[in-house]
Amino acid sequence: MSLPLVFRAAAQAEFDEAAAWYEERQAGLGADFVDEVQRVLDIITDQSLRYPIVSGDVREASCCRFPFCLYYRVKGDRVVVISVFHTSRDPEIWQSRS
Repeated sequence: MSLPLVFRAAAQAEFDEAAAWYEERQAGLGADFVDEVQRVLDIITDQSLRYPIVSGDVREASCCRFPFCLYYRVKGDRVVVISVFHTSRDPEIWQSRS
């Protein structure tokens, strides 16, 4: 059973900004980024406990083609995405949202 997804505002902004950045660099690359994140989100909603816990109850799922991780929590009957995070950034940024 797939769980519904909820994006925190900061995570949605990170996702949108990254997709726009990639699209500005090369036509179609933003769509590729969106597809890759969606692939990971599909796994998360189908197998929410698949990825390791990295802090408290926050789990980390890595993207394959892009240097991004998705940080999320399983909250009862839903998945809450707290960050779509570039791996070169300071992790304290997403950790402060926990």
